[in-house]
Amino acid sequence: MEYYLVKWKGWPETTNTWEPSRNLKCPLLLEQFYNDQRDYLSQLKQGKAVMLKNDIKSLKPAIAEYVVKKAKQRVALQRWQEELNRKKNHKGMIFVENTVDLEGPPLDFYYINEYKPAPGINLTNEAIVGCMCTDCFFEKCCPAEAGVHLAYNKKRQIKIQPGTPIYECNSRCKCGPDCPNRIVQKGTPYSLCIFRTSNGCGWGVKTLVKIKRMSFVMEYVGEVITSEEAERRGQLYDNKGITYLFDLDYESDEFTVDAARYGNVSHFVNHSCDPNLQVFNVFIDNLDTRLPRIALFSTRTIHPGEELTFDYQMKGSGDVSSESIDLSPAKKRVRTVCKCGSVSCRGYLN
Repeated sequence: MEYYLVKWKGWPETTNTWEPSRNLKCPLLLEQFYNDQRDYLSQLKQGKAVMLKNDIKSLKPAIAEYVVKKAKQRVALQRWQEELNRKKNHKGMIFVENTVDLEGPPLDFYYINEYKPAPGINLTNEAIVGCMCTDCFFEKCCPAEAGVHLAYNKKRQIKIQPGTPIYECNSRCKCGPDCPNRIVQKGTPYSLCIFRTSNGCGWGVKTLVKIKRMSFVMEYVGEVITSEEAERRGQLYDNKGITYLFDLDYESDEFTVDAARYGNVSHFVNHSCDPNLQVFNVFIDNLDTRLPRIALFSTRTIHPGEELTFDYQMKGSGDVSSESIDLSPAKKRVRTVCKCGSVSCRGYLN
């Protein structure tokens, strides 16, 4: 008779018991149990399928250790997924998936929905003026007051060129929540999955639904710091081979967004030299041109299961510059090798 060592939900491991298969009413857990064994043996055989014998008397210690670690990882990732969905304030759901290795949730990452100012930095998030429109498509709305065109068409797709700022209606405007000029402020509308990549790029983000071209996908948020502080942190990040600094250089280079510890789903979006997301500067309640919000829009149709990427050297101006992300006005530091694999790969992230 087969016996299984069972960890009971809500009870410590000291209360684990050996149970015959007839006592187990958890087909999904048993399926995961056998799948984890096969995964481990497949890794040993470098991807070749391995059949488990039905008459196996006991698990080898290495297999048992892997199965236990995989089960604990699955629980940890599920809890993290639940935490992310509790904290997010947008419509789209967040899922987490790791079928590649035993990496669990990041230990020093805190989910936020908007910029987090560092001590000494004041983010004024209350507009002082708004439009009086009844139909923002046809009247002199917020973009016109700022001297630019309305950014969106009637299908809520962006129609302006990269480098042109987006001015959305704000909290002072008389138009309602269904105004066609309120897109970025509503947050990510798509269900996305944070997943472990198989090409050595760590975590990545893929869409679970079809995203039409020129559609808003997500904001890039993090801790707002001075450019001087960004230079100091950049030296540390270079030594670790990580890149999370985004200069807010729409009009000046006083501030930088650091998404290393504080951020949203965009924290996990990888770089590509041939990306499917484009950067735009956005102004809503805060009209300080030194502090634009950073929005990522699709450049083409993105299909379910496809990874989302943007160019880490891309500026809000639409240009690709060596002084965009992870580079302050100081000069280049350690160069980070690019693993995007695209035909147009430049070889480095910076």
